[in-house]
Amino acid sequence: MSEHAQLFRPWRRTLTARDPDEPHRAATPLELLFDLCFVVAVAQVAAQLHHAVSEDHASTGVLSYFAVFFAIWWAWMGFTWFASAYDIDDVPYRLATFAQIAGVLILASGVARAFEDHDFTLPVVGYTVMRLGLVSLWLRAARAHPDGRTTALRYVVGLIVIQGAWIGWLFLPDGIRMPMFALLAVVDVAVPVWAEAAGRTPWHPEHIAERFGLFTLIVLGESVLAATTAVQQALDTRQAPIGLYTVAAGGLLIVLALWWLYFAKPAALFLTSDRAAFPWGYGHYLIFGSAAAVGAGLAVNVDHVTHHTKITDTAAGAAVTVPVAVFLLVLYLLHIRPHHALAAHALLMPGTAVVVLALTFTAAPVLATGLAVAGLAAVSVVLAERRERRDPLGSGAATAP
Repeated sequence: MSEHAQLFRPWRRTLTARDPDEPHRAATPLELLFDLCFVVAVAQVAAQLHHAVSEDHASTGVLSYFAVFFAIWWAWMGFTWFASAYDIDDVPYRLATFAQIAGVLILASGVARAFEDHDFTLPVVGYTVMRLGLVSLWLRAARAHPDGRTTALRYVVGLIVIQGAWIGWLFLPDGIRMPMFALLAVVDVAVPVWAEAAGRTPWHPEHIAERFGLFTLIVLGESVLAATTAVQQALDTRQAPIGLYTVAAGGLLIVLALWWLYFAKPAALFLTSDRAAFPWGYGHYLIFGSAAAVGAGLAVNVDHVTHHTKITDTAAGAAVTVPVAVFLLVLYLLHIRPHHALAAHALLMPGTAVVVLALTFTAAPVLATGLAVAGLAAVSVVLAERRERRDPLGSGAATAP
């Protein structure tokens, strides 16, 4: 069949494994659409965390946040790693991807109920739809790629079994539901470890690094929105409190600095094996979750300075400083330490995280945090320039941990 005919009959294409060394492997328009739809779910869960903290229900709100965000993150992870290894972009592939998109929209529609009533029915239904879409893709890979059949079938079995357990989880008494959530989450994230033990799927390091970077931009966008809201309220109010301006300025500095720090080191250099990739990918649960929580924290501080919440100054400050500190600590472990950075780097980022936590108790914690992380980014640039002068050929390149 001619190439022209293939363009009009994409449903007849054969699914083949991608080359993990393929040059210029970039995100596809379908993957970008997939990420865009996940923005809806991220925005919903961040908004509910904002309301929970502002209404002084942080203890229950944070638990619901971690539970719902887990489903969003893990469903995104499943498709992202599959698409890096197998991506044919024909009709069945697109339909299976659309099913997962429909699933995340169902999940997003149930976020409010999960936070307010602890009713996780819709999130579990949406998660099930997403997982069934992924199962169909793994079944297709098992049929079309004999070398990877055992691995693909392990994914199929693992996904079906654990999803059945998640459906059963809905019927558990409230008292044991959250402890069982932790157990099922551990089993769920163990499925790829078990499956890949039968043979590594041909995922592409540069493609994976790009995909994770794009999703980081999505969750940082929540913080941009919160900072923009602060600016808008300040400009629309004749006598806006000075705190709105400090929240807006500090929020902008935080977002820009976190972006700078995340993209300062190329992750693809050390994503050379499953041993390196698994902790890196799993660690992004905290990267994504903390970045989205920063946006919720900024919104909480807007409420605080405009007297729309009665939480304490410390609680409002912690809504920003805690997720920023988590982001910095996990980022150091995932991106800086694997590059075998200088001792100064080893102390700099964790030390700044400790400083950020201490800034919770200052008069303007958001602005102070913004200045701290902006200073961290500036010092990192200076250190990188000095290292480049000493080692212009890059002999200190990263290796797998």
